[in-house]
Amino acid sequence: MTLRFFNTLSSTLEPFEPLVPGKASIYCCGVTVYDLCHLGHARSYIGWDVLRRYLLWRGFEVTFVQNYTDIDDKILNRAAEEGSSMEAVSERNIEAFELDMGRLNIKPADRMPRATCCLDGIRTLIAELEAKGAAYCADGDVYFDVSKAKNYGQLSGRDPDEQQQGASGRLADGEESRKRHPFDFALWKGAKAGEPSWESPWGPGRPGWHIECSAMVRQELGLTIDIHLGGGDLVFPHHENEIAQSETANAAPLARFWMHNGMVNVGGTKMSKSLGNFTTIRALLDSGVSPMTLRLFVLQAHYRKPLDFTAEALDAAATGWKGLNAALQLKQHHGESLGWQQGSSGERSTWLEEQRLRFISAMDDDLNSSGGLAVLFELARPLRALANRLDRGDAASSNERTLHSQWLLLDELAGVLGLQAEVNAATGDASLDDAAIAALIEARSEAKAAKNYGEADRIREELKQAGIELIDKAGGVTDWIRS
Repeated sequence: MTLRFFNTLSSTLEPFEPLVPGKASIYCCGVTVYDLCHLGHARSYIGWDVLRRYLLWRGFEVTFVQNYTDIDDKILNRAAEEGSSMEAVSERNIEAFELDMGRLNIKPADRMPRATCCLDGIRTLIAELEAKGAAYCADGDVYFDVSKAKNYGQLSGRDPDEQQQGASGRLADGEESRKRHPFDFALWKGAKAGEPSWESPWGPGRPGWHIECSAMVRQELGLTIDIHLGGGDLVFPHHENEIAQSETANAAPLARFWMHNGMVNVGGTKMSKSLGNFTTIRALLDSGVSPMTLRLFVLQAHYRKPLDFTAEALDAAATGWKGLNAALQLKQHHGESLGWQQGSSGERSTWLEEQRLRFISAMDDDLNSSGGLAVLFELARPLRALANRLDRGDAASSNERTLHSQWLLLDELAGVLGLQAEVNAATGDASLDDAAIAALIEARSEAKAAKNYGEADRIREELKQAGIELIDKAGGVTDWIRS
């Protein structure tokens, strides 16, 4: 089957054919770092992590860039509330983001630029738009003139000419009165008293939100990329405006594919702080929900569909993960007694090849993760049953000893979905023996050496939930005790 993705730009499923055969350039709109990440972020970034993992598994060379928006009104408002600074708020929440993503086993992006580090590119891009007559100054602000963009509204389906009708009532005071069209948007905002600002040809100020991403895409990946990612709430105005300013300046398509994930509902209602149904990733995981349960819950729904978060649905995901996790831990806990030494996989049967092809067929169909999970559960069934019998002290049959190839395929495909064996966070799995603890400590040391601190923190948290307390000593030595 041909690898196909749904392209928001064309509203159709299209074969994925990258600009450069065998390579994929991807830009993902990142977080505005004013607060902890919530379930909507988990849904989005788990889905895009699977996209990246799948492309890598299918042999593509992937360059994945995800930005930090660290200049924004929300950050400034939070800093004012705390009597802090924009930098302090941003740094605290970037650190929190990395920890939360690590706990969810989301791979760090290849590059994570910050808006504050791309100011030269932002100013250059605005100047190019101004030179083309697509940007105009008004009282220290600079706006993009949407009438100068070709096909404005092509992504969202909004027609600015229709929106212009009756606009006189919306262009009365403040910023709106300075715009030529209600859809015109700020590229540069003049400095306000007490707020951080940077010098520019238009006076001191700071960039608008949309121009930040356009500049970072161009700086990190060039004029045209293969895939641009984001939540469905970003289609308009953010992504529409990115297209308008980038394609006007560059005279080239910004992205060949636009992919958007569905929103998260809580009990059938859109998640919102004002409704009191807002949940952060950290609060959920700290309440005892295991990271892989949350990941499995997200992947049970197609990434483009709304995801309804309920206690019942999460409990069902926890049950599903318990069985899958038992199968994934089988080799770690019983591999020696089963004779499953490294490399002794045996031949892969025709049935296993069929399961692998089923997985590919599902994932090639616009990342049908629920179809991919169905293959994992099929592979896991006899392995889970064997794990339960061995845990009770029963002996494995000769047929069961030959299941190593099946376990290897399960482990491989689970890795494509970012699912990895974990200690039962609710019970503190007593079967975690000294060798398993040592292996996790070694994996944590390797993560720290690679500066993947989110993963290192995730492993520490996993061990903590299992009742294992780590003690870091001088010289890179880590001891542990059962607490």
